[in-house]
Amino acid sequence: MASPYFVHPSAIVDDGAVLGDGTKIWHFCHVMPGARIGKGCSLGQNGYVGNRVTVGDNVRVQNNVSLYDDVHLSDDVFVGPSAVFTNVVNPRAAFPRKDEYRATRVGRGASIGANATIVCGHDIGEGAFIAAGAVVTKTVPPFAMVGGVPARFMGWICRCGERLDPALKCKACSRTYRREGEGLAEEVRGNG
Repeated sequence: MASPYFVHPSAIVDDGAVLGDGTKIWHFCHVMPGARIGKGCSLGQNGYVGNRVTVGDNVRVQNNVSLYDDVHLSDDVFVGPSAVFTNVVNPRAAFPRKDEYRATRVGRGASIGANATIVCGHDIGEGAFIAAGAVVTKTVPPFAMVGGVPARFMGWICRCGERLDPALKCKACSRTYRREGEGLAEEVRGNG
């Protein structure tokens, strides 16, 4: 019987890890025994997934990304090549701080650009967009676009990946948004 997922022969998936149907684990990856990866995901070559990591469905993690303990990716997240997640704020080799890990949660449909760094303890909201090379040092609201070092607000972005106009409408797909808390929420479309 064929496996419901694909693991490249050079990859290591430890006993106890859970992989969803259709997930692909590519060259030289290591998935730890407590990891939970959803359906239809792709983990690019040279990736690592820690014990206390959850990955939703349809997530794309590109090459050279390590998902350390307490990183949680929701459905439809994109993580660009060589993006970095931390899990300790002030690491020291002589003073282990494994009991001080801070969680990072990435909301549904968010995108993280190549070489971006996400400092632990700061969540990324649904549909947010982190520019390539950005260093995220605070929580990013839903549908916000941030970039730079440290990352700063650059505007609002649609679920489809296009910038929103000042009226919070997408010219590409016609979705509209409203302000909700620090971020945005998508307006519900009617059936008519």
